[in-house]
This record gives sequence, C-alpha cells and structure tokens, in this order.
Amino acid sequence: MASGPNMMTPICLVENKNEKLSVNREALEILQKISQPVVVVAIVGPYRTGKSYLMNCLAGKNHGFPLGSTVQSKTKGIWMWCLPHPLKPNQVLILLDTEGLGDVEKSDPKNDSWIFSLAILLCSSFVYNSIGTINHQALEQLHYVTELTEFIKTRSSPCPDGVKDSAEFVGFFPDFIWTVRDFTLELKIDGHLVTEDEYLENALKLSKSKNSQIEASNNSRESIRNFFPERKCFVFDRPIHDKNLLANIENVPENQLDPQFLEQTKKFCFYIFTNARVKTLKEGVIVTGKRLSTLVVTYVDTINGGAVPCLENAVITLAQCENSAAVQMASDHYSEQMTQKVEFPTETVQELLDMHAMCEKEAIAIFMKHSFKDENQEFQKKLVKIIKDKKEEFLLQNEEASVKCCQAIIEQLSKALMESISMGAYSVPGGHKCYMEVMEKIKQDYKQKSRKGVKSNEVFQNFLKSQETVERSILQLDTALTEREKALEEERTRRERIEKEQELLKQKQQEQQQLMEAENKSLQENIAQLEKKLIQEREISLQEHTKMLEHKLKVQEEILQEGFRKRAEGMNEEINQLKNRIKATEDDSSWILQILKDVAVEIVSIVFLPKLKIADSLVKGVSSLFKRK
Repeated sequence: MASGPNMMTPICLVENKNEKLSVNREALEILQKISQPVVVVAIVGPYRTGKSYLMNCLAGKNHGFPLGSTVQSKTKGIWMWCLPHPLKPNQVLILLDTEGLGDVEKSDPKNDSWIFSLAILLCSSFVYNSIGTINHQALEQLHYVTELTEFIKTRSSPCPDGVKDSAEFVGFFPDFIWTVRDFTLELKIDGHLVTEDEYLENALKLSKSKNSQIEASNNSRESIRNFFPERKCFVFDRPIHDKNLLANIENVPENQLDPQFLEQTKKFCFYIFTNARVKTLKEGVIVTGKRLSTLVVTYVDTINGGAVPCLENAVITLAQCENSAAVQMASDHYSEQMTQKVEFPTETVQELLDMHAMCEKEAIAIFMKHSFKDENQEFQKKLVKIIKDKKEEFLLQNEEASVKCCQAIIEQLSKALMESISMGAYSVPGGHKCYMEVMEKIKQDYKQKSRKGVKSNEVFQNFLKSQETVERSILQLDTALTEREKALEEERTRRERIEKEQELLKQKQQEQQQLMEAENKSLQENIAQLEKKLIQEREISLQEHTKMLEHKLKVQEEILQEGFRKRAEGMNEEINQLKNRIKATEDDSSWILQILKDVAVEIVSIVFLPKLKIADSLVKGVSSLFKRK
C-alpha cells in the first residue's frame, strides 16, 4: 500500500457499549495492514458541537462520520477513517471522531474521561471543539485536561530523579488545536485586533479571582499550558442561519453555506494537512498503523482491567512485537540476499564470507532501523545467533555443491581410465607408465576446470586415495620395471600423497583463519551499529529532556509575568531536577561503553564459543576504543 488505504466510510475503532470499552477487530485488521507512518487527528468536545462535520471536511467528503441532528449524542466510542495523506505520499492520515462529552444519558462520569484520555494517547493532533467563546465556562467544561494525571501515566514506577510523571507529558502529547464554532465576537483585545492564536493565549492567562469557578477554569488553563507546548486556534462563523438546513448540513450545497465559514474550514483543513505531525512516542519511536493497533489494544485492555494506561508499559509491549518482527525482517533479508547473490559453489571460502559480511551488515542495519527499546539487546543477540546458523548452512551448502561438482568432473574425466582398468589394459609390461600418464592428464584437465569450489583439493585427494590400491597392483604386475624402480615409484607416490595432505591441511587452516576473521568482523559490525544506535537514542533523549525544560521555563516565565509568583516558584524544584537530568546525560557516556562490553561478551559466547582468547582481546579492543573517545 504505497499510498495507504482508502476507506470509503469510517469504521468504529473503540466501541462504547453500556459504558464498557472494547476494540473492534475489523478496524484492527485495517490498521495492521498499514506499514507507513501515520498522522492521527482526533477531535473531542461536547456533543452536538459539529465535530463530525469538521472530520468529514478533512476526509474531503460530505458524508462519512455520522452527523447528529437531535439532542442525543450520535457518535459512540471512537470512530476511525484511514485515508491516503493528501500532501505527503509516504504517510497515512487517520481521523478519529469521538463521542460527545457530557452526554446526560451516561451514568459514569469516568467514561468521558477515558474517551478523552484515549484520544490524547492515540493522536498526534488533538482538536478540542466547542461552541461560542473561550470563557470561564468553556474552560471549566474542559476539566478533563486537569484529570489527565489520574488517567495517564508515563512510567510504571516513580521516576528515580524525582521529576513528576506529568512533567513528561510534553514529550509525547499531541499538538492542541481549539476550534470554536458559531463564533460571533470580534477578534479584539483592549480595542486591538488579534489573531485567533493570540485570542487563545489570552484566554489561557490565569485569572486572579478567588472564586471557585474561576479557580476551576485556572486549573484547565494551567494544564493546557503545561501539557501542550504546541497550541493553535481556529474560530468559525455559523455555517448557515436556517435552523432546518443546519440540521441537515451534509446535504446543503456549498453555495448555500456562509462564505466566511467555508474559508475558515479550508484554512483549518490546510493547516492540518500541512502541519499535523506523524505520531511518535517517547525516544522518537515513529508509529505506523500496525503499531497504532497494538497501542489501542494495550490501552483499552489496561482500562478494562481497572488500571491506568501507562506509556512505558505500552511501549514495552509494542517493542516486544516490533523487535520480533525486526529480527524476522532482518534474517529474511539476509537469507534472500545470500540466495540471490551467492552462486554455488564459490571458488573460495573467502568469496562466500565476503558476501556474508555484506548481507549481514544490511540485515543488522534493517534490525537497528525497525527495533527499539531492546532491553539487554536480547533481540539483537537472537539475530546474531540466527545469522550465524544461516551462515553455517550456506557454508555447508557451498561445500556440498563443491563436492557434487568435483565428483561429477572426476567421474567424467576418469570414465575412460576406469573402463581401461576393468579391461586389464594396464596389467601388461609398461602398463604402470601408461597408467601414470593418463592420471597426469586427468590431473591437468581437472586443474583447468573452473568453479570447482572449496572442496576441489579434498575431493581430488580422495579420488587419488581411492586409486592407490589399483596403482600399487599395476605397479607390482609391471614386469618391465625392476624391483628398485618399483620401490622408487612407491616412494614418489608416498611423498606426493604427504605433500597433498599437507597442502590440504594448510588450506583448511587458512579457511579456519578466514572463518575466525569473519566472526571477528561480525562482532565488530554488531558493536559498531549498536554504538551508533545508542548514541542516536541518547541524543533523542537529550532533545526530549531539553524540550521539557524549555517548556517548563517558558510556562514559569509566563506565570511570573501574570503575577503568580508562588505558582512559578513551585516549579523550581522540577526545573532543577530536569537540568540535573540533562547534565547527567550529557556528562555520562560510561553506560554506553558498559552496554557494548556486555553485548560483546554475549555475542562472543554465541559466535566464538571455545575461541575465547580472540574474543577477550576483541572486548578489550572495544574498551580501549572508548578510552580514546
């Protein structure tokens, strides 16, 4: 699916029956077929505010997500529409329409909070849709954002450096877009025209009133500013003033809709298409449709189990699935490339090992690209073992192909000789000389044959051994030779046999050395690519921590300017902890070295086994490499 799926209509992703959540398997199957990165846009807000209409506009359709025309909430649960991204060919746009918040027919108020939290967890752009203006009442209605710390966790256990769990929300929370419908006011503050974004930011300033209602809206303001560093606002005029037409807006021709509303809608859609980000998790993990399906199931199962969705646990679950798939993908690539590129038999072992090194390097790179959070490098070590076993299979196939090829050549070249021997042609005076001349001709012809492979000498040596008894018999029956000449011939034959055996032994020793060097190279390649990945992950982690710190400092400065010194000072401890975390990460590279050393030892036990002296020297080499850095 180069351009992604093109669903004609939406499908329910998370069902909400009797206020119990469940995942629709048919929707999961659609997601599991999407291998491209996904841009996920979710819309949330009070029911009967026109959420579904906006999502249909993003889909470029008049119909799709159901539009309610009564006081009852139409959408239940979370509905999904997967479409090719209109501007980015290698991405898929996924639209999530959620049921309206505040439905009076619901008995459990937590149900809305779970829908709200799920939308936050699943999307990369979060659209909050409301009617009228952004005032105290609207902010108070958005109390769900203040409850996110109760419904979302980033870690399964408290952070050891004391940074609050909610402080890490900015590292993976979506962009926040507030769409205000039926907006009738002028965009003016203190008599000056302002942009929609300025209108939102002004509305998010804290109010100094001690009123409990104002305090509730202040909590919403502060949570939005703390959790969502990227914020945007769009205001929309009323689409049409005829109440009867408004109830059936999906069937109203564009020329009957308010031109200003149409322009605002196009502006909103263009912004989403241009600016909405690919969904990513902590540490820069890009989410595909397949990965999104795993996240949905993990989160809903956690909620149904009575627990709070935890990003860390979800990522670990996702990593287990993805890393297994990465191992399979890498090992399949190795097998396919070796099968395509190796022509059996190879002339030398080194020829095959060179091909192996190239294919292994590509396989490791594929694994590194698609794997993440590989704790203790368990999956990388699995790949090492799989490729080692596959390499040995290819070596064996190469030997078998060589043996088969050489035996066929010898059978062809010696066919006439065998027939002559069986007819007694050499059991005559002078027969031994004739026999040796024919054997020499066979040797020369055999030597001229190409692509005999790695077993060429061994197979021919075995052939010569098989002829020793025949040669000795012919020699003894040759009355043209004296006993001394026979003895000399036997001695010459013995010396030649010893020379061939020594030559064969030397070849095997050379091949063993080449195999050892290949294993050494394999270890170095694994370590080098792992080091590169760990450094990249460290940089991403630093960027995330820096983003968290910069955002905290910005919010603190804004709160100070608004006159809330006590609130601002309350952020100091968390800010200092983040600074310490960044400094510790920048200063300490020893953990990377330790991981590499541990992995080197593990791979040694897989690949080298008894060759521990070489393995130990390689591990020390890794250590010395880092000492120079």
